[in-house]
Amino acid sequence: MTTSRVMAAVAALFVASGLVGGVGPAQAAPTACAVGNPLRPTAELFATDNTATITDPDDQRLRTRLEGFELAVGGIALQSIGLPVGSTLVSGVFWSEEQQQATYERSREFHLACVDASDLRHIADQVRTRFQQESVLTFEHLAPNAPGIDAFTVEVPGIDVRKFRDALVADPTARDHLVGGSVTEAGALILVADRTDLALTQQFVTSIGGAWNADAIQYGDREFVG
Repeated sequence: MTTSRVMAAVAALFVASGLVGGVGPAQAAPTACAVGNPLRPTAELFATDNTATITDPDDQRLRTRLEGFELAVGGIALQSIGLPVGSTLVSGVFWSEEQQQATYERSREFHLACVDASDLRHIADQVRTRFQQESVLTFEHLAPNAPGIDAFTVEVPGIDVRKFRDALVADPTARDHLVGGSVTEAGALILVADRTDLALTQQFVTSIGGAWNADAIQYGDREFVG
């Protein structure tokens, strides 16, 4: 069984035990769970345990599976009465304005259920502190017309990490607004961007051969916890 499935199994047991919506001083509010499905993610958390600056795409540190890290973050989420329901291994590319170069990072996108904004911020801060990160990116899913929306996330298939890196470096406007993104092992680019940058993001993605799908957009609240 993969670690992601282990997390989902633990989450299911956690729900069945009554810790979500049940009694206890640290329980998650029932309203934090998705209606009708407490295992549906209500938030995403992007994090790594890496503290080094990596500029070489062939660096062996970019091959790590981060399986121990996945279990550790899942434990932090459970301690904070959140439900880890799997994660996605990704390769990140980020533009450093200070260094004027793109850096690489192996990380995971954690899918969390039954967490609200306060829970999510607490979990992210625990991860940030434990793994000595400057900040941790979070995204809380919200309805398209909900108050508090400031960002969106979209997944675009057909883009590998080197193609994304080269395009980001070559486009000053895109790198200033998007800063970076993550690419899954299946070659899907994940972007979390400011809501006002929707048109810019679409133009950038399509210019590098990505298949833009408006139905894949999810709106919510983005925060760099740090």
